[in-house]
Amino acid sequence: MPSVRKCSRTGCLEPAVATLTYAYSDSTAVVGPLATASEPHSYDLCEEHALRLTVPKGWEVVRHEGDFSAPEPSGDELTALAEAVREAGRSDRAPRPAEQAEATSGRRGHLRVLPGRG
Repeated sequence: MPSVRKCSRTGCLEPAVATLTYAYSDSTAVVGPLATASEPHSYDLCEEHALRLTVPKGWEVVRHEGDFSAPEPSGDELTALAEAVREAGRSDRAPRPAEQAEATSGRRGHLRVLPGRG
């Protein structure tokens, strides 16, 4: 029987239904559906904490709309964004040949990398 992941907030024993990931370069917090696996640079949240999350002044929250539930495969844009942020935050992976080719073109699937404005 799989174990139920708990909310990452200190003292909270509620089951996790959402995953919080930070995109520090964009000053954005992404609260999406619960990730299929626990990641070292993301936080599992219960529904209450996922809905009440606040961020520092100047930051933006991108939040999943609708009910939080057990993760299911989805083509949802927010899910794709959350997965891309999680993947970009992983430092333990080596780029695959296809990713190296995409890096030169600035594209990754349906997401596009835009150059920074000095």
